[in-house]
Amino acid sequence: MKEKFILTIIETFSTSSIGELELNDGTFQLTLRKERMMSRAAEMVSPEETGVSSQVHLGISAATAPRPGPDRAGQEQGDKINSPIVATFYAAPKPDAPPFVKPGSRVKAGETLCILEAMKMMNHLEAEFDCEIIEVHATSGDLVEYGQPLFTVKRI
Repeated sequence: MKEKFILTIIETFSTSSIGELELNDGTFQLTLRKERMMSRAAEMVSPEETGVSSQVHLGISAATAPRPGPDRAGQEQGDKINSPIVATFYAAPKPDAPPFVKPGSRVKAGETLCILEAMKMMNHLEAEFDCEIIEVHATSGDLVEYGQPLFTVKRI
């Protein structure tokens, strides 16, 4: 019963305009926080298109903003784009489709980098600036953690 209630709270929070929520009953504490309020409203799509009830576009937040990556021998130094949520990473819109981006891809601000699925919500992670993909750090189907590097990019 408690688990279903918690999942309902998380799902409701993820689609709301609330920026932070903390619950504490003395034995259990739940803290939910959005690093940045979404600038766009959720875009509703039909379940036939995605198999889920809605689709949300996430921008890169301040906490997940690109940071200079370590300079590794033989590799180009770049900015990191980190996961803004705990989710399942999808590199392509469908299993048989080509990936949104791959190393060498040039991306314009607003283009989709990947899909992050959380609570049956398909969240499109969009580039906030023009860049070139240097490295993709996750594989389709991987569970990614909050703050985990997903891409190394070079601003263009």
